[in-house]
Amino acid sequence: MREKIAVVTGASRGIGRAIALRLAKEGAFVILNFNGSEERAREAVAEIEAAGGKAEAIRCDVSDFHGAEAFFAEIIKKYGRVDILVNNAGITRDGLLMRMSEEDFDRVIAINLKGAFNCIRHVSRQMIKQRSGRIVNISSVSGVMGNAGQVNYCASKAGIIGLTKSAARELSARGITVNAVAPGFIDTEMTRVLSDQVKEHAVGQIPLGHFGRPEDIAEAVAFLVSDRAGYITGQVLSVDGGMAM
Repeated sequence: MREKIAVVTGASRGIGRAIALRLAKEGAFVILNFNGSEERAREAVAEIEAAGGKAEAIRCDVSDFHGAEAFFAEIIKKYGRVDILVNNAGITRDGLLMRMSEEDFDRVIAINLKGAFNCIRHVSRQMIKQRSGRIVNISSVSGVMGNAGQVNYCASKAGIIGLTKSAARELSARGITVNAVAPGFIDTEMTRVLSDQVKEHAVGQIPLGHFGRPEDIAEAVAFLVSDRAGYITGQVLSVDGGMAM
């Protein structure tokens, strides 16, 4: 993985940040995409550099088709290639189906699902030209099992699985693999806001009996983008403590 150019979306915090740190540790030059706090993104870059890695942070709203196009054009112009794409950017706007606003549904689909499509769409031409590439999309156990109060999020993450399998079939002949990782309940800012009652119920559904760590997801991604996973494509790797077995 040394000297490869890796793009991780939604990389300023949580799972995305852990993935960026892990890929940098393997020797990749990591471009951290963010659309929120620039300070957090800069902190993540500084953490990578302090550990001896190389990274750069670039702002982009991946749900913007033309914005994503310009984002990848800038990277390719500057670095000449993209070897790894990790589509991690995602949000939640939870609510019961009967009360969910159209805006909340559309925004989650736009970032979580359309954002992944936009990035694959705009990086695929370069990867085809290279005749190589690794794409990993972050789905969720919620996209496999469903979850009350998250029809928008679950639909977006289920869509990621279909997107992964279809893209894998289209791109495999050019040496590009496309896989998904489906995290379960991971200890991040997104899950820390849950009530103790919700957390207790969630842990009760996990055979291993505890939440995972962002680093658990990062390890799975690092494997799927490595040479060791060269014969794996179109797969969904669940990292969920056994929830969806």
